[in-house]
Amino acid sequence: MTVLSTETWSNLAAWRPPPRRIPWPALVAIAYAAVQLAFVVPHLGLGWDETVYVSQVDPRHPAAYFSAPRSRGISFLAAPVLAATGSTTVLRVVLALLSAAALYAAYRVWQPLLSPGRTALAALLFAGLWTTLLYGPQAMPNLWVALSAVAATGWFLRAVRPRARRRALLGLGAMVAAATIFRFSDGIWLALPLLAACAIVPAWRRPAPALAVVAGLVVGSAQWIAEAYVRWGGVGARLHLSSATEGGMGAHWAGGMAWRSLNGPLLCRPCHVRLTHPELTLWWLALPVVVLIACVLARRTGYGAVTLLPVACAAALSIPYLLLIDYSAPRFLLPAYALLALPLATLSAHGVQSVCRPQLRTLAAGLVAVLLALHLSAQYQILDRNAADARATADRYRAAADNLRRLGLTTPCLVGGAHAQPIGYYADCASANVGGNNRDTTAHTLLRRAAHEPTAVLTRTRSGPPPYARTWSPHPLPGTGLTAYLPPPHYTS
Repeated sequence: MTVLSTETWSNLAAWRPPPRRIPWPALVAIAYAAVQLAFVVPHLGLGWDETVYVSQVDPRHPAAYFSAPRSRGISFLAAPVLAATGSTTVLRVVLALLSAAALYAAYRVWQPLLSPGRTALAALLFAGLWTTLLYGPQAMPNLWVALSAVAATGWFLRAVRPRARRRALLGLGAMVAAATIFRFSDGIWLALPLLAACAIVPAWRRPAPALAVVAGLVVGSAQWIAEAYVRWGGVGARLHLSSATEGGMGAHWAGGMAWRSLNGPLLCRPCHVRLTHPELTLWWLALPVVVLIACVLARRTGYGAVTLLPVACAAALSIPYLLLIDYSAPRFLLPAYALLALPLATLSAHGVQSVCRPQLRTLAAGLVAVLLALHLSAQYQILDRNAADARATADRYRAAADNLRRLGLTTPCLVGGAHAQPIGYYADCASANVGGNNRDTTAHTLLRRAAHEPTAVLTRTRSGPPPYARTWSPHPLPGTGLTAYLPPPHYTS
């Protein structure tokens, strides 16, 4: 029988299990899901672009016109839910939970590169933005591009390490593919700085990471390219039509529009809005300055690669939305915000830790916490206002659809003109446009269809009927600002 010494017993009595670390990244993801479910999901109907994406895979509604610039990734993501139910609330809940899980997974990739605390802070900085919260449960691609870009950049930095594991290369390729599936052009802009880094940095000049990026780009773009040949006659033709749909891609400075529309409207096209509440945009104006400081200090603090590469990818993903289009929307820069949150979190943590005296360090940490709390509270105010605007817009679409049903439009039916796509979706009708960015038919074809199925052409009340519907009877749609023009009984084209 072994007798334990007094010293051994003393050591056993003094032993305490190691303290459990607080899972901060997981808590941020849980809080992100909770805020979405509490403040965004309830009563939020489908917006214009959502009805286009959702209708592609919803068996209960005719598919709306899918324009050349769009990609089908978000439709694929929503398809399993829509196959089971047509409930918008269920779709919202599922997307909210998925986006929270994706937030955790994307920033979790960075924990070996930074630390759990810094990655959690980066995730909180991004998740706390009103745009991130508003679009989490929506069937829109920008947030998913953002999270794919964060994960892809993290996997890239892990893949270029000596003796990197194969899963880093697989993760890199998969995340580049995901970003490209959700938005083809954004996938291209993400891949460019990653490939450039492989060529510029001597330690990263290995074929495996570059091949993973290229493979992800090829896989992610395959469907978009195939559709380009099937519907438009080739990639060049689709890109040309995409440019025309966007208003002509070219040298356009959209930074001022992005700033003015930072707190809404959700789509600024044409963008002639005035800046409201400029005090709530100070963080946006300070962002490039703080990022520049982070880049300058990156090498000195030992965080060169993990700072400079996210900044380079964020800059590349911002180019089309700041320099190439003449309109703006707050969601466009979500990928840039998601990537820039990483160096901002690193800079904040380093700034606090660099304070030598414990009392001053506590004071610095408290100051950072107060600034973060003020920023998050301001973001909540903007979220509340924009969520209400989104609900009001969806309610107008729903009211217009209800009025059309009372006017006799029943499936199969056709809605044309202003807001035809979302209102057609709510009315269970097909949609068509003879002009504008979503032109997909001609007046002659629309008239021919009107001879065989219930049809309504919508215009703004003060605009009057389109030329091809001058003899049709007007029916104002109360509470919508629209007038529906219906053909006379027994109409023939």
